[in-house]
Amino acid sequence: MKIKAALPKGMRDFLPKDVVRRQYITQIIREVFELYAYQAIETPVMENLNTLTGKYGEEGDKLLFKVLNSGDYLSKTDDQILQAKDSRKLTAQISEKGLRYDLTVPLARYVVQNQNDLSFPFKRYHIAPVWRADRPQKGRYREFYQCDADVIGSESLYNEVELMQIYAKVFAKLNLEVKIKYNNRKILLGLMQSIGLEGKETEGIAILDKLDKIGLDKVIEEYKALELNDANLSLLRKLLETNDVSLLPTSDMLELGKKELAFLDKFKPENAFFDLSLARGLDYYTGCIFEVASTEYEIGSIGGGGRYDNLTEMFGKSDLTGVGISFGLERIYDVMEALNRFPENLNASSKLLLVHFSEANQNYAFQALNSLRDAGIHAEMYPDLVKFPKQLKYANDKNIPYVAIVGDKEMEQGLFALKNMETGEQQELGLDRLISFLKSH
Repeated sequence: MKIKAALPKGMRDFLPKDVVRRQYITQIIREVFELYAYQAIETPVMENLNTLTGKYGEEGDKLLFKVLNSGDYLSKTDDQILQAKDSRKLTAQISEKGLRYDLTVPLARYVVQNQNDLSFPFKRYHIAPVWRADRPQKGRYREFYQCDADVIGSESLYNEVELMQIYAKVFAKLNLEVKIKYNNRKILLGLMQSIGLEGKETEGIAILDKLDKIGLDKVIEEYKALELNDANLSLLRKLLETNDVSLLPTSDMLELGKKELAFLDKFKPENAFFDLSLARGLDYYTGCIFEVASTEYEIGSIGGGGRYDNLTEMFGKSDLTGVGISFGLERIYDVMEALNRFPENLNASSKLLLVHFSEANQNYAFQALNSLRDAGIHAEMYPDLVKFPKQLKYANDKNIPYVAIVGDKEMEQGLFALKNMETGEQQELGLDRLISFLKSH
């Protein structure tokens, strides 16, 4: 039976030209992470489900990809649960593992499990795929890469400043104009308490997080459903329109948040701005929060993060605070492609193709390959004895910039006829001069 070649929704293949562009982005991110003294780590793609659940809120838990237990996973299932078709209870019996949803919760588990082998503050970065059972759309996929940097074990706000500087430096190197937005969860908690949502702060912040998606009027309507009075609704609208926290009545929580914001204001990059409406939906943030958006192309957030004080507590370690950021590789790629910001000299292929007319020509060309590659030149030889136009078409299809032609005359004279595939210019060079030319161009 023939099987239709297809991918699951939200998953993608990448052509060589796509891969080299993605590597260009991640290499710049990696270089900046290491410039700021972050060290690379790796964690498994799968974690125990009890490691993942309860860390992303109710909506996040719904987006976890669960992995069926090995073997006959139904053999130990409670018959009553099976007959009741209760998916939540059934999942708990047939699935103990899941694909990681992000790189932060695995980091918390990693730090607790390896704490005796780490030096604190621990500065790590991790570039790897994550999975979410989300509805696929432009800029949103079920499998995508995150590029994270975190500091564990330091309360200093200099960490937050450095993370904003990392954002600014990376996007400057990528030639992208962005706006780095920041806020503080303490400000948001104080805001929710000031408008009468004490005890419902998480619910109120979740509504605020929808502002970019549904607009201010609909957000106010959702707050009305929480039975806020007209005075508080009016105050909330004014706060979100003016971005002015001084309008809020003072409280200990608010004053602490304002103090932290004042520190960031003193050292922030030029393209970083306070945004009272920035909420970040994940429940584990406790202090400063960040989000990055392109000012040139509408696609949503291309980076985000914040301070989290309680994440390792869930794994039995209560005295470690953390702060981190993440780059959204997929959306950054889409922005750069849309704006044509990838360097023109990026090439996933060879720099030189050796072409030939006969088996003797081919043997001569093949002997030159080792010298070319030893010199660091990405080179290949057309492997089959086919007509000359087909070999040139291969070079054009792969965007190989130079072709070295080997015929009987070139063999006799110890030369290669080097052709520039863009201009058509051709010159005859010996192997040493061929290597020098290619290294200098």
